[in-house]
Amino acid sequence: MSNLVLDASVSLAWLLDDETAPQADAASQLLATHNAYVPRIWHLEMRNALLVAERRGRLSRRMSEQRLEALAELPIRTDPDPNFRAAMDLARKHGITFYDALYLELALRITALLATLDKALARAAKVEGIDVLGD
Repeated sequence: MSNLVLDASVSLAWLLDDETAPQADAASQLLATHNAYVPRIWHLEMRNALLVAERRGRLSRRMSEQRLEALAELPIRTDPDPNFRAAMDLARKHGITFYDALYLELALRITALLATLDKALARAAKVEGIDVLGD
């Protein structure tokens, strides 16, 4: 089974009705045929984005909690051992955030397809020889 790295932008499109994207739909379908991975930061990013959505009135607290429960049911593995040094090097090389570099580092390390809506991260992945979903 092939590997897939999901970033927060793709995953959030599953949770927020007004943020749909073809790449997010495709990534959702790939969960059945790929081993899906995320760095630990993904869990923080997901919760923060849902909290912001609550504060902006896009979601109720109940809806936010339901979406977190639904996420927990998905077959997504959390990377237990990120290479922070490699991620920092990638962030410097490509001018991306350290957070985004964690996704790229993971995709490189496990030879995975990367699912992202982030243009800068997608560009960096392509330079590194990583396939990006939707491209």
